[in-house]
Amino acid sequence: MLEQLLIFTRGGLILWTCKELGNALKGSPIDTLIRSCLLEERSGAASYNYDAPGAAYTLKWTFHNDLGLVFVAVYQRILHLLYVDDLLAMVKREFSEIYDPKRALYNDFDDVFQQLRKEAEARAEEMKKSKQVSQPTNNNMGKRQGQVQKSGIQGGNKKKSSGESRNDGEDGENVKGHKIENGHTNGKIFAANRSPSMGSVNGKENVSSNNGAFDVNKLQKLRAKASKKVDTVTNKSSKEEPKKKITKKNRVWDDSPKESKLDFTDPVGENGDENIVVVAADEGESMMDKDEIVSSDSETEEEEDAGKDSKIETKKKGWFSSMFESIAAKANLEKADLEPALKALKDRLMTKNVAEEIAEKLCESVAASLEGKKLASFTRISSTVQTAMEEALVRILTPRRSIDILRDVHAAKEQRKPYVVVFVGVNGVGKSTNLAKVAYWLQQHNINVMMAACDTFRSGAVEQLRTHARRLQIPIFEKGYEKDPAIVAKEAIQEATRNGSDVVLVDTAGRMQDNEPLMRALSKLIYLNSPDLVLFVGEALVGNDAVDQLMKFNQKLGDLSPSPSPRLIDGILLTKFDTIDDKVGAALSMVYVSGAPVMFVGCGQSYTDLKKLNVKSIVKTLLK
Repeated sequence: MLEQLLIFTRGGLILWTCKELGNALKGSPIDTLIRSCLLEERSGAASYNYDAPGAAYTLKWTFHNDLGLVFVAVYQRILHLLYVDDLLAMVKREFSEIYDPKRALYNDFDDVFQQLRKEAEARAEEMKKSKQVSQPTNNNMGKRQGQVQKSGIQGGNKKKSSGESRNDGEDGENVKGHKIENGHTNGKIFAANRSPSMGSVNGKENVSSNNGAFDVNKLQKLRAKASKKVDTVTNKSSKEEPKKKITKKNRVWDDSPKESKLDFTDPVGENGDENIVVVAADEGESMMDKDEIVSSDSETEEEEDAGKDSKIETKKKGWFSSMFESIAAKANLEKADLEPALKALKDRLMTKNVAEEIAEKLCESVAASLEGKKLASFTRISSTVQTAMEEALVRILTPRRSIDILRDVHAAKEQRKPYVVVFVGVNGVGKSTNLAKVAYWLQQHNINVMMAACDTFRSGAVEQLRTHARRLQIPIFEKGYEKDPAIVAKEAIQEATRNGSDVVLVDTAGRMQDNEPLMRALSKLIYLNSPDLVLFVGEALVGNDAVDQLMKFNQKLGDLSPSPSPRLIDGILLTKFDTIDDKVGAALSMVYVSGAPVMFVGCGQSYTDLKKLNVKSIVKTLLK
């Protein structure tokens, strides 16, 4: 049974709901659909499943893009209603005829909906009956096929037994007998599968099936040819073996300078401490507090000139035809019109390192938002699709909640408790290094920071964090190796509360998303300590793997947590952003999969090389 059918505008104004379907929905499926599907550019999907305590709903929807209307149907997932798609299409057609932007109430649509619902249910019943009628005929065909197969097998067994009674020297004849046997049985099965309209099966079809059967003689001939070729190749190689090339020796430079020491760790002692203070003082202002310039004027001018040149070329090629197409464009855009432009956009996104699955979903969502929309005069389809994709990318990458950590730190400080940040991620992405960058940035704002060395798994992890803490003059809490990281983090937070530290930055061990013991330990750490922020540290170099990492991290954190409402990833820290040039697609892939915003971007080796994500710059690079 249909639970609810709702019509509302893209602005959120509810125009009509079915009063007879006034069942109280458990939870908020409509709000969840809008928040996690329609606003997240996932509207290209066929349906959306919503789970609530005591209920499981399936939601289906359709758009009228020209009028800006959304039609949503809700029903119990267990029912599998077949008529919902047809009902939505009919409701969309009928309601669009009476829609008036100045009108807010449509009580007279109730009778129309009842009639449409009866028609849709009647069609669904007819489809069920037609399927039931077709099932017995299919069963009879299956029985006939089974009888034919049995007879073929029996005949084959008889021939096989007669062939076995012969001498060993008649192996070739046995093989031929098997070939004919396979040909006959295949011919009979093929005859049974054919429809009556194809007519009876004659001997020619059996001959063709025999030709397509397995021929051992041909295989032996091919093997003989292949062995001859191999022999000739080996003979040639054996003849060429004496001719060996003389390898060139490496040149030794007598005047080469002595190798310099590559260990730049600070010496321990009084002199080392003085050097540390100088290094920390000379780092300068963090890039987080600087306004980033997206691109220089010269670059934008060059791009605009290139665009103008391309437009001039297209005008030279077919000025009149292009102008005629833009003026006399189609009234409503169809999916076939959008496919060429969307395919080009998908390829462009994939070249920028966007995961293929996400690029495809984005194109489907853009197509759903443009299908049926009127194309304005003097506009091309490609430019319309480009604009829609740009708006969708900006909407995805723009955070939907506050990511002002400084404000949250001060709010926690007023409550006299430390603000806890946990850094998680796979191996080798730069968690410890970027933790130190975040600590330096917080220091610039006069915030007392404390590091917690909870990577008790990797050798050298505690020493690495200790070096950063010594250089930045920051206290560090450590318990060594082979300790429970959850207990170490808990003791570190208690120590920070006693010492009056404002922020605790918790470093964790790198772990692959499929390593269940380490993921269980991470889930325990987050569950016991309830951090204020869980940051996923990921490389900007990855493409499709970013989707797998984030999905499985969130899945494991949810499945392995004993809490009924587990904590998932709150934000993303992208590292090695200075090494990817224009391949910035990993940022889009990570945000699209997790819904978490990119809060920091690591772009260098020094403590100041940490900045915010510039959404306009990323979108511009993706569509360039």
